[in-house]
Amino acid sequence: MPSIAVLAPPRWRLLPILLLGALLALAGCAQDDAPVELQGRTMGTHYSVKLYGLPDTLSVEQLQAQIDARLEQVNDLMSTYRPDSELSRFNASDSGDWFPVSLELAALVALAERISIFSIGAFDVTVGPAVNLWGFGPGQPPEQLPSDAQLAEVRERIGFPRLEYRLDPPALRKEKPGVYVDLSGIAKGHGVDQVAAVLEAAGVTDYLAEVGGELRASGTKPDATPWRIAIERPEPGVREVHRIVTLHDAAMATSGDYRNFYEHDGKLYSHTINPITARPVTHTLASVSVIAADCAQADALATALLVLGPEAGLALAEAHDIAAFFVVREGDGYSDRATSRFAALTAE
Repeated sequence: MPSIAVLAPPRWRLLPILLLGALLALAGCAQDDAPVELQGRTMGTHYSVKLYGLPDTLSVEQLQAQIDARLEQVNDLMSTYRPDSELSRFNASDSGDWFPVSLELAALVALAERISIFSIGAFDVTVGPAVNLWGFGPGQPPEQLPSDAQLAEVRERIGFPRLEYRLDPPALRKEKPGVYVDLSGIAKGHGVDQVAAVLEAAGVTDYLAEVGGELRASGTKPDATPWRIAIERPEPGVREVHRIVTLHDAAMATSGDYRNFYEHDGKLYSHTINPITARPVTHTLASVSVIAADCAQADALATALLVLGPEAGLALAEAHDIAAFFVVREGDGYSDRATSRFAALTAE
């Protein structure tokens, strides 16, 4: 599948709010060869792997241990829920000097910046102060909604120009104290890519890897049929399939406003924050699914398009040949809108 040139991933990677989206669905008739299935917890959610063709030299337990260890490393670098993570230590620093970090973290910030520029700021990992202010970070929902003065203050700390990165030697630098980086719109996708890297390094070529609904598929099932994925109906409190798509050697991520939200005075506030306004989005777009070459890119793009909304998001995706599927609220139901690239990639 062709990738978006402007969003090509950094060379070091083997490779896109709770960010949400797809359910795993195995298709077709019964198989003689049952898949190996692995499950665990990471990033405050679950991960799962289905695979065929486990090498004789590697046990299921060994492979699970390798996946768990790799995901633990990602958490140690990027979690805002771990005070001692590399990212949390950077966020806690008031220094304006270069803060040494791992190449993995710096390179993911570099990818995030490219998507921020591409989306004209709709995706921006410096949105962290607004995420926390609205109660969607490590803390609890606020007893009172943020005031205009509080929103004006956090907007002064949001925007990619307030964050710098370098890759050699890898480091981050903030423009002013209070700049806070939140990678929740890209980290689960990155985690999926790292699971895929572990599988491929072990010689596994036919697999479906998932972290918190973000997915990456490789190869086929033993009968040569592709992996089939269910996009979830964006309905709070229910788990229903909205649409089934096939996934061929690609990743898919979904961002939606229907799982992580709270109610205040009868109004719902979504975890999806517009970095420009520092407020939760209020348009009718319920979810966006994006197919891309790697899951970090798909994850971030889905977040950006959800922030942009049904019209601007669809226009940007179509103009840049992004495979995206939009589910829009209309009255008591939903309407679907897909880009031409998405329709071409998922055609049976």
